[in-house]
Amino acid sequence: MSMRLSTRIAIAVGVLVPLLVLASGWLLVRLVANDLHAQADAHLRERAAAMAQDARNLLRVTAADRSAAAEQAKEKRLFTSALDVGIRLIGPDGTVTGGPQPGASFTLPPDARRPVTVRDGQRSWRVLSVPVVSKRPAATGTLWIFSPDTASQSQIQLVRRRVVMVALLGAPLAAAVTWLAATAAVRPLRRLQRRAAGLDPGTSAARLDHEPSRIAEVDDLALTLRTVLSRYDEQAARTAEALATARSFSAAASHELRTPLMSMRINLDVLGGHPGLDPAERAEIVADLSREHARLLGLLVMLRALAQGDLVEADAFGPVDLAEVVESSAAALHGSRPGTALTVRSGPGLLVHGWEPGLRSAVDNLIVNALTHGGGAVGVTVRSGEEGRGPGDVAGPFVVLTVDDDGPGVPPEFRQRVFERFQRGPDSPGSGLGLTLVAQQIALHRGTIRILDRPAGDGRAARGARFEVRLPLAVTGRPDSGLPSRRDWLTAETATGTATGTATGTGPGTGPGTGTVPGQAPQGFHKDPS
Repeated sequence: MSMRLSTRIAIAVGVLVPLLVLASGWLLVRLVANDLHAQADAHLRERAAAMAQDARNLLRVTAADRSAAAEQAKEKRLFTSALDVGIRLIGPDGTVTGGPQPGASFTLPPDARRPVTVRDGQRSWRVLSVPVVSKRPAATGTLWIFSPDTASQSQIQLVRRRVVMVALLGAPLAAAVTWLAATAAVRPLRRLQRRAAGLDPGTSAARLDHEPSRIAEVDDLALTLRTVLSRYDEQAARTAEALATARSFSAAASHELRTPLMSMRINLDVLGGHPGLDPAERAEIVADLSREHARLLGLLVMLRALAQGDLVEADAFGPVDLAEVVESSAAALHGSRPGTALTVRSGPGLLVHGWEPGLRSAVDNLIVNALTHGGGAVGVTVRSGEEGRGPGDVAGPFVVLTVDDDGPGVPPEFRQRVFERFQRGPDSPGSGLGLTLVAQQIALHRGTIRILDRPAGDGRAARGARFEVRLPLAVTGRPDSGLPSRRDWLTAETATGTATGTATGTGPGTGPGTGTVPGQAPQGFHKDPS
């Protein structure tokens, strides 16, 4: 059974207040008892000091066997000095008693040099014993002084009764006042609860509307709820992106694989239906099958890489030495393609904030594209650059990666389209996704890419293409700007355009003006136009 917070607080206070009052009352009773005993003890010691000489005189008279009149006179003097306390002088020749005191049969404590409390039936006494010594004649005795403890006990009982009364009256009063105060205190919390209960992130875009209540716990809870809802939105968006990416992957694969699979099936039927096929024709069909297989494999690899780029998270990024990535990629590609003229020039300390697998994929595809379409000599350069000054340029210091080839180059009117999905030349053996993957990774890393004519140099005429990539240089103390807000290189549908060749770091669908990556508008997956 649930119970409101205000009721819980009221019950807790209603229980705790009486306990605190009783504990405080117990301490108060002890203090009062000690004070009363201290007053009684001081009175006993004062009377003992006043009666000491008279007690010695009486003990001396008794020991010297003086006359009865002399003894009576000393007793009278002793009783007079006793005033309101009881006395009992025990000597070698008898006991002299007077005033209020316990009965004669009551056994006195063995030692009462300091005041002690004794009880005789229903009455209690405060008792002090003082030794009495007479030298001439020699005699010793004990003077007992008694003071009734009734008044002290009555005062202590009165304090106890009042403490209990305060506890009994304070419990309901404290509970009621606390309930009212707690109800008022939790009112902002209940308002927050009603507002949060009306939210449904799955059906509405409305979010928590909370005005500061000046109650730290309530405001902190509202901030936590907002954070949770924001994280829910982020996760929902990422889930939607993942689903869209999976659907696009499936649609692209089914569409693009249909034709090569049918071609492979025809070639396999030919091989299976004509066992006596001419060896030259058989070899040609097998080579065709091998090419189609390589194309299928490359297409699947590229689609998977695009999907990974669209779904990568910010925590996968870190400091990456771009020069090391380029040198490692060039060494691997040179080893797999012996006889190619591939040169790399780089410098030290060229760190970028990046995702190393994505950067490696982009560099691999740039170099493969140059080796495939170039004239055989490919040059790769990595260097540092100054702060960009043109519109859409990288802000701050950057790293420049250039890949030059000796091929026919890319006409200006096609420099935009080469970054679209599945755009391949008539004789291209690729999947049409390599440069799309390059543009995606450059956008993820907040960089730019441009296609230029290769400049002349070293006695060589200008011929070929230059792919120039600029990535922000990692600077200590400068916070990373995070991933682009739009990452849909696999899911967004492309449209043809007329701009020419710079991929900006904002992802597909942006980059106005000459030299920007093509805008992304709704259009289905398409075959290359050749």
